[in-house]
Amino acid sequence: MNAGSPDDHRDDGRPGAARWPLDLEPWLTAVGDHARRSAPELTDLLSDYAGEARFGAAIIQGELAGVPAGSRVLEVGAGMLLLSCALQAAGYRVSALEPVGSGFSHMDRLRGIVLELAARRGCEPELRSIRAEQLESDREFDYAFSINVMEHVDDVALVLQRVWSALRPGACYRFVCPNYAFPYEPHFGIPTLGSKALTARVFRRRILASPIVADPHGTWASLNWISVPSVRRIVRRMLGVEPAFDRDVLRRYARRAVSDAGFQRRHSPLARRTFTLLDRAGVFDLVPAAAQPVMSCRIDRPAAERGPAAGAGQRRS
Repeated sequence: MNAGSPDDHRDDGRPGAARWPLDLEPWLTAVGDHARRSAPELTDLLSDYAGEARFGAAIIQGELAGVPAGSRVLEVGAGMLLLSCALQAAGYRVSALEPVGSGFSHMDRLRGIVLELAARRGCEPELRSIRAEQLESDREFDYAFSINVMEHVDDVALVLQRVWSALRPGACYRFVCPNYAFPYEPHFGIPTLGSKALTARVFRRRILASPIVADPHGTWASLNWISVPSVRRIVRRMLGVEPAFDRDVLRRYARRAVSDAGFQRRHSPLARRTFTLLDRAGVFDLVPAAAQPVMSCRIDRPAAERGPAAGAGQRRS
């Protein structure tokens, strides 16, 4: 049995350790088989979300490997719950924040399929069907993360504040999402023209007729144009700490161009070739976080809090 699969109930022998490295493949294969029997017309979409789960697992594995089994983990915007279920099976107590029926209608049925299988295998996370802005939690979680979610929230500052409040001292929030300071919109594969409104006017037909987005209208409406500079300002001002941006995420993102079929479907051959060539040339090592098309941000809540930072996370808007 592969370590970390939902059928493996052994740990790795370390006291209090979760099962690492997390191996998603047995779980994703089981979900895929279940989906093909229940909703074969949705298997392409499932493949896309499986790619997202693999990408997310690669981002958080290094940090979560040091978080003991039984710790509380929060996934903000859990989507189909693929990663939340796998982490629950690996020994964590996972809360999955996902506002069911919130505009991504194609996900509701797939999420139900995933939860049905998770219930059979005893790896259901706690599902909180609320928006991230509605999270009310005080020092509850040992780790929080989100993958390609922060660009869809209504109020970035409020979400960061609420997640910060939900972290225990010494915990962190890791999130990955597009960086709209870079002039490219990855969901629709179009250049951005300074503002969302102007981009929508110029590319309206292409946006609404997108063959690569399951819900073009709802997806476009949800985008908030988050950027590295805006996140840095919010975190410094409201939380009183310095966010850390991982530049290596661009390399991880680029390598999906050759390993992820769903990623390949959603991006042009030119974009895929460009990512591959830049990766091979080592260009990504030279690009600062603010100039990359994707951001990976880590916000740490200090273990010993004092002054403005301690109170900042407790404010409610």
